[in-house]
Amino acid sequence: MKDLIAVLLLVMCFASCKKEVKITTETAGSSDSIKKEEPVAEQPVDSAAQMKAWQEYATPGAPHKLMADEVGTWNCEMTFWSEPNGKPEKATSTANVKMILGGRYQESNYQGTMMGQAFEGKSTLAYNNASKEYTTTFIDNMGTGMLVATGKYDESTKSMELKGDMVNPVNGKKTPYREIYTIVDAKTRKMEMFDVKNGEEFKSMEIIMKKK
Repeated sequence: MKDLIAVLLLVMCFASCKKEVKITTETAGSSDSIKKEEPVAEQPVDSAAQMKAWQEYATPGAPHKLMADEVGTWNCEMTFWSEPNGKPEKATSTANVKMILGGRYQESNYQGTMMGQAFEGKSTLAYNNASKEYTTTFIDNMGTGMLVATGKYDESTKSMELKGDMVNPVNGKKTPYREIYTIVDAKTRKMEMFDVKNGEEFKSMEIIMKKK
């Protein structure tokens, strides 16, 4: 990692230390020359400060410890709603959660049965030290798209609100997506997903996760 950071720093320093370049052009048929000058390059950032910033960006912290606490196997009880106030449908799955890439990201693999079919899904969760926000992704064998949502964790409610959008396969249009992830207790998690139909937001899925 230190070697990678050093290379990145050299590239950044080279780019920021380039001399100012002046470009002069003349317009045909005009007696006056039109001179254009590129903006003066920004002053290079001290290499030690850059190195410190990259090291802080790459070092797992308390949010990553929060994700690491969830490593293990979870039983998932899932409830689905296809429309507002619709009849709920039930399904079950198992989630195997682990940390990857040196404890920097969380990866969860789901297996179960949904609507009478075998279900497989994979999610990732990241905390960006620079932007101070979480990003989650989800893919499964029930489609060909990827869900991406971002948000922040609220310590007072022990919950994380994530927002993004998803594509409706019926009309090909994007619709808002919202998720609330709550740490109920050490061995219980609750995931609530909200979709929009006819301009109305409704809860489309709820997953109660219990750690084995």
